[in-house]
Amino acid sequence: MVFSARKLSLPAMALLTLGLAACNKGAAPAESVDLEDDAARFGYAIGVDLGESLAPVRDEIDIDALKAGLDDAFEGRELKLDDVAREEIKNSAAERIQASQAKAVGERAKVAKEAGEKFLAENAKRDGVTETDSGLQYEVLTPAEGDKPSAEDRVTVHYRGTLIDGTEFDSSYSRGEPVTFPLGNVIAGWTEGVQLMSPGAKYKFVIPASLAYGERGAGNRIGPNETLVFEVELLSIEEAEADQPEG
Repeated sequence: MVFSARKLSLPAMALLTLGLAACNKGAAPAESVDLEDDAARFGYAIGVDLGESLAPVRDEIDIDALKAGLDDAFEGRELKLDDVAREEIKNSAAERIQASQAKAVGERAKVAKEAGEKFLAENAKRDGVTETDSGLQYEVLTPAEGDKPSAEDRVTVHYRGTLIDGTEFDSSYSRGEPVTFPLGNVIAGWTEGVQLMSPGAKYKFVIPASLAYGERGAGNRIGPNETLVFEVELLSIEEAEADQPEG
């Protein structure tokens, strides 16, 4: 979340008039709002957007003080904080929140790394599981014979990806159609693993974080240092075109 060092914008004002107190811990729900006219609908839409943005840091905000600031500004009263003070306060809050978030991410990364290492160690003991030199683990669910892709080829696959607790974060099966992509343009665990397969084969890969998204994670679904589990079905290979001779 990015905090602006400038004045609160129109969305902040609209949100407060519509009862942002609901964001505060234990606060009662806002009273029903009549959304019959354009101004009300506009205000409510902006309020929802800002409320969702502020929700992760709700404990940092005193809603009563926020309302008081809005009211003073609306009514043209003398403000209790001048421009310099407000700037310093907002900058300080942003730094504090960012530090807190960084700490939380670090703790989550540590937990995920330890859990992933334990999962990999246990999975390696299972019958049928092979571990490569890189640490990638794979299991052949459906064998197939034939050509295997290179990292330069395009492949078409069906797949399902989960965290080690079974939470699904992506699936071409759920979308109802396979995906096609250059094999060299995906995470290292995929590039290595799919090169072991022939069309018609289905493998299960357990990919350590170092061969997946590492410490950065990927979006909201894959956190830092997450070990990932994929079931991959290779449907076809489109070989890379050979370079044409010049002349």
